[in-house]
Amino acid sequence: MNYDLKYIPQHIAIIMDGNGRWANERGKERSFGHQAGVEAVRRITTECSNLGVKFLTLYTFSTENWNRPSDEVAALMGLVLTSLEDEIFMKNNVRFRVIGDIKRLPEVVQQKLHETEEHTAKNDSMTMTIALSYSSRWEITNAVQEIAADVKEGKLDINAIDESVVNEHLTTNFMPDPDLLIRTGGELRISNYLLWQIAYSELYFCDTYWPDFDAEALHKAIESYQQRQRRFGKTEAQVENEEK
Repeated sequence: MNYDLKYIPQHIAIIMDGNGRWANERGKERSFGHQAGVEAVRRITTECSNLGVKFLTLYTFSTENWNRPSDEVAALMGLVLTSLEDEIFMKNNVRFRVIGDIKRLPEVVQQKLHETEEHTAKNDSMTMTIALSYSSRWEITNAVQEIAADVKEGKLDINAIDESVVNEHLTTNFMPDPDLLIRTGGELRISNYLLWQIAYSELYFCDTYWPDFDAEALHKAIESYQQRQRRFGKTEAQVENEEK
């Protein structure tokens, strides 16, 4: 590893792309790629916990993914259940959280998600969050509706609405914004993921399909992150002076 362990991003968000193409290139059904993708989740969750990452957020299933063939959606829901049955969270002292329009999920999946959240609630090494039935446009629309309702009911003055109020109404209100956003699979887009939260995140795109994304690939992403200067709107000189 050619990077500083003292400068590990505290929050890494990942768009896990390429499962279907990985399977197709091997002459397999897309579900085979999703199964392999679950193994990658286990690998990266363990590695991030070992490195000292505090928050890992994984784009698992978007609201747009409901438009996929029904058999693929059913297989994905089954994999969600399977992935939550192992003890990776307890072994690594990882807390599990979920964000998204959970009410659209099958009842058995909702129940398992809630059970896993409760079972891991006291774990404090890292928080691993899956974005399931999630999209930023859904999340922001939902936040706007909640804020409007608070104003209508007299709970909130319209002039008091600022970034912090919006943050409080987002499903991610328990986590800091991502320091690093990784997208696997070669595509160069954000796909409706954490649009508000990644305003100043560092973006890293790689061609590696998610099932092949391993500790070495993660290390390369972190090394790239550490080679950048995060300015948050300031000049390079200002940041350098602050670091002295």
